[in-house]
Amino acid sequence: MRYCESPYVCKRRQTREVVIGDPKNGGVVIGGNHPAVAQSMITCDTMDTTASVQQTLDLVAVGCQLVRITAPTVKDAANLQNIVTELRKRDCNVPIVADIHFKPEAAMEAVKWVEVVRVNPGNYADSKKFAIKEYTDAQYAEELRRIEEKFTPLVLECIRLKRAMRIGTNHGSLSDRIMNRYGDTPLGMVESALEFARICRKHDFQNFKFSMKSSNPKVMIECYRLLVARLEQEGVDWNYPIHLGVTEAGEGEDGRIKSAIGIGSLLCDGLGDTIRVSLTEDSPREIEVCGDLLAQIPKLANLHHSTFNLQPSFDPFHFERRETPEIELNEQVKCGGEQLIRVVVTRGTWDKVAPKIRPKDDVKPEAVYEDLNVAEVDPTQDFGINCDTQLLTVKDGLNLPAITAFRLLAAKLKRLGRNNPILLKDCLAFESSALEPKIALLRASVVIGSLLADGIGDAILVRNESGAGQSLRLAYNILQAAGCRSFKTDYVACPSCGRTLFNLQTVTARIKTRTEHLKGVKIAIMGCIVNGPGEMADADFGYVGGAPGKINLYVGKTPIKFNIPEADAVERLVDLIKEHNKWVEPEVVPTNATV
Repeated sequence: MRYCESPYVCKRRQTREVVIGDPKNGGVVIGGNHPAVAQSMITCDTMDTTASVQQTLDLVAVGCQLVRITAPTVKDAANLQNIVTELRKRDCNVPIVADIHFKPEAAMEAVKWVEVVRVNPGNYADSKKFAIKEYTDAQYAEELRRIEEKFTPLVLECIRLKRAMRIGTNHGSLSDRIMNRYGDTPLGMVESALEFARICRKHDFQNFKFSMKSSNPKVMIECYRLLVARLEQEGVDWNYPIHLGVTEAGEGEDGRIKSAIGIGSLLCDGLGDTIRVSLTEDSPREIEVCGDLLAQIPKLANLHHSTFNLQPSFDPFHFERRETPEIELNEQVKCGGEQLIRVVVTRGTWDKVAPKIRPKDDVKPEAVYEDLNVAEVDPTQDFGINCDTQLLTVKDGLNLPAITAFRLLAAKLKRLGRNNPILLKDCLAFESSALEPKIALLRASVVIGSLLADGIGDAILVRNESGAGQSLRLAYNILQAAGCRSFKTDYVACPSCGRTLFNLQTVTARIKTRTEHLKGVKIAIMGCIVNGPGEMADADFGYVGGAPGKINLYVGKTPIKFNIPEADAVERLVDLIKEHNKWVEPEVVPTNATV
């Protein structure tokens, strides 16, 4: 199976066009040769027509090309008529996507008023109770017949009304039926989506796209790669567009880094026809990041033809860290083997941050680049390595994007039968002027995060961020977002929407204030139960909206405490963390000690 033409060249995947609305009057065409479309989602109650219209207008004003609105009930779905009518009165013709979970009847109402209906195969006419049941082939087939009976009316309405559809699978909301047959796996996500696609095709409905979202960038990357490979296996006419996104990415730098790793890696391989950066922030900020991220891809991807035809060093459908021997970086630090992926800095960065580092600090340089015994090689040329314990990197100035260069280096070492540790760099050449911090962050995240997701890299060096302390912190944040190291509390936080039962930004800030010192603890903050329990499967604790003003607390995906008043819920979460022996008291850090 293959997910792209070559892991060394960015050649855009050729997809069929999906027409959304009237392209001559505010609509868009996704796929084909059209540029990737940026989209977002409003955050207010769908029954609040005035707020829904204003938030949509605010998104369009900053360049949003598709606006998604949740429709959890038939009543919400019916109010989409009022929202759309008011938007059209204001000469706003942006296509609207109705986000449907659980209720086919809500989808049947929403399709009357909007250009796109998004369905989630994991909970559309299917169950999610974490029930364990063995399905015989006959029972499984009967379940599929039941789902087809529920789903077909929507397909037929999409045909009649000339609507589009997104078949959007979420890692956190796979059905019990899929979980019991395929497990909580990328394959389960893909097969869940393909089941619904086959129903569409049975009725000759082709105007749909796919998405495969996860809060874990590595899982997300694997899912999309597997989806594209499976579509190619199904046949040339299965060339449907795909929508990219890391769901529940969070806020601030962490949310941007996770999104850049997942979305950027796939864009650099030529995949992706529409994107959303899901942030726990005001929605217009998502569009800014979308634009910035899309603008970096031509600079980070190898858009030129090459004759590289080496077998890659990694399995694109299953993450496994590349095996290397353990070596010494210096007298205190080792890398490779089972060691953590190490953070290297330049001498200039070391001189600036070293005086502020305290012995117990987690964020600190582990080696200085200029002091390392590192061989700088050109992977486009033949090179000789006499031992596996020599640390390698790609030399600066190479006329090749860093992702391609390091993939090629790892592949050549594999062909030579060598498994030398590799030091990753975020860039091989510097811009004439310093990059904006937000751009440096995206570029480093895409480059280093993509390679880490391939299992390549034993140490990393961030240089395009000119601020010394910022570059050091960015390196650690990339490692955390990629699931390679844990030096601080990890948060899975969904962006707000009309289903959200509390103010996500305010609550996330309160939870962080109380818990951000808990190194190695993962906390999920979910506005509702749609994806909550599933996306919290690898979180230690979960804070989930259960009802207006009421919070449910989870350990993993198991609910432990119910209907806690929101005013008390953060402290009750802290109590729960203490009960499970994950709590430590925060250390008072002097301001002048911060890196």
